[in-house]
Amino acid sequence: MAERKTTTPARSGSTALTPAKGPTPTAKEAKAAAKAARVAVKERRKNSTDPADMGRFRQVGQAYKVTCEFDPQLPFVLLGAFLLPVVVAVVVGLLWDHIVYLTVMGVLVGVLLAMALLVRRAKRATFKRYAGQTGSAEVALSMLPKQWISSPVVAATRQKDVVHRTVGPGGLVLVGEGDPGRVRQLLAGEARKHERVAYGITVTTFVMGDAPNQVPLDKLTDRIRKLPKILQPNQVTDLKQRLRALDAVRPVIGMPKGPMPTRASRQATRGR
Repeated sequence: MAERKTTTPARSGSTALTPAKGPTPTAKEAKAAAKAARVAVKERRKNSTDPADMGRFRQVGQAYKVTCEFDPQLPFVLLGAFLLPVVVAVVVGLLWDHIVYLTVMGVLVGVLLAMALLVRRAKRATFKRYAGQTGSAEVALSMLPKQWISSPVVAATRQKDVVHRTVGPGGLVLVGEGDPGRVRQLLAGEARKHERVAYGITVTTFVMGDAPNQVPLDKLTDRIRKLPKILQPNQVTDLKQRLRALDAVRPVIGMPKGPMPTRASRQATRGR
C-alpha cells in the first residue's frame, strides 16, 4: 500500500519565521573585548582627578603635590618626621645590640609619623586655599565624619550670602557665611523653617568668619564635631527624610555648589 502523507495547512495570518542570529563571537574575540574594556577602565582611572579612581599611592602623591603649593616647608617637615625615629632607633639599637630590629621599627614609626603630619598639614593647606571664597564652608563640612550628612547652599541671597546644612549625631546644624548682618537674618529665617519639621530637635547655627562671635573656617569642623551627641542613626535618617520634604518646596537656587573665588583670591592665584 502506498503511504499516505498528510500536510497541515498553515494558519491564516501567521507566518513561520526563524529569528536570524548574528555571528556568535569566538572565545578569542570575547577575551579581546574583555581586555579592551579593562584597558579603557584603567586609562580612565589614570586620567581621572576623582580620588575614588586613584590608588592609595597616587592619592598620597596628589595630596603632597597640592599641599606643597600652599606649604613650602612641607618637604623638610616630612623628612624630619621620618628621620627622627630612624636616628633614635639606630642609636638605641647600637647601644642594646638590636640594630636590625630597632631600625625596622624606626622606619615604620617614621613613615606613620610622616603620613600623620601630611594629613594634618594637607587639611591646613586646604583651608588656606579656600579662605575668603564664597561657599568655602562646604570644604569644612566635607571633612566631617561619614555620620554627618551635609547639604550645601540650602538658602542664598543675591548678595551671595549662603546657608549650609548638616545633620548628624550632634543634631541639626546651619552654617551661614557672608555679610554678618544679612547672614544672621537669613540664618534666623532658616532656623524657623527647619524647626517646623525638626519636631523638637534643637537647631544650632554658626556664622563662619574671622570676626568676633564667628567661627573661622579651619575651626568649623572641630566645633561641629564637639557638639553633644543627641541623635541616634535612625533619628538622623528620619530627620533627613523630613528635611527632604522641606527642600522639595523650595525655589531652585541659581548658585553653583562649592567655593567660588573672589576677586582678591583670583588675583592672589594669578600672582603665585
